Amino acid sequence: MQVMVPFAYTEFIDDLTYQVKNNIIPMSRIDDAVYRILRVKFTMGLFENPFADPSLAGELGSHEHREVAREAVRKSLVLLKNGKSASTPLLPLPKKAGKILVAGSHADNLGNQCGGWTITWQGEPGNNNTAGTTILSAIKSTVDPGTKVVYDEDPDSSAVDAGEYDYAVVVVGEPPYAETAGDNLNLTIPEPGPAVIQTVCESVKCVVVLISGRPLVVEPYIGAMDAFVAAWLPGSEGQGVADVLFGDYGFTGKLPRTWFRSVDQLPMNVGDEHYDPLFPFGFGLTTEARK
Repeated sequence: MQVMVPFAYTEFIDDLTYQVKNNIIPMSRIDDAVYRILRVKFTMGLFENPFADPSLAGELGSHEHREVAREAVRKSLVLLKNGKSASTPLLPLPKKAGKILVAGSHADNLGNQCGGWTITWQGEPGNNNTAGTTILSAIKSTVDPGTKVVYDEDPDSSAVDAGEYDYAVVVVGEPPYAETAGDNLNLTIPEPGPAVIQTVCESVKCVVVLISGRPLVVEPYIGAMDAFVAAWLPGSEGQGVADVLFGDYGFTGKLPRTWFRSVDQLPMNVGDEHYDPLFPFGFGLTTEARK
């Protein structure tokens, strides 16, 4: 019975009251719901100490807290492909290079990194909602000072071909969403993400970093990628992504769920008779940190 009704709450109250008065919902059911809420509040001591300690407000967003978040990011990333063959891994990337390309809608966008339920209900693209480090900024601060970093969100093929890049980092994914706003029957990478992957990875050695709250359809593009990383929603700490891309730490994450080939396979679970995922539950390649 415990529900959250942020908008049409007066209609909900009227309807629930009507159903109780007309014996559609028994009062015992209301008592049970209220009892469970009150029990948790009593257990937490909210009636004795109902307010948060304001003296701790200064700890929010502190360096120590952000370092913990950064650690969580690098441990949660899952490396799903590393090299066109096992004998030619792309990661970890060299910090010292002539020129590298960073591309994609999510490379320099904190709002996209954070997803929904960030400051606002649905979250919001852009860099104005919260403090943090974008993946682009993290890459720039990680590579050798002599390495030229070129950022082009949606490059055309001629620019990529003429760039003479040593390698590219492509960061694409979903826009922020929460709850039903994220419902999607196709689960494809939103445009121009697929086009950026194809344009860049056909011409330059590339690692694709996918920012999403769930597995998406990537099989059509996986062959073009030299490396592929599921970064989920790394939040404010893009530096955690750079930590493992460039080998300050190794990849250790494993898939918390099966990664399907197409939505036609869903639902798909370990043990299904026709279990044929792109990447199975628990999969994840590892790398060693550079000494």
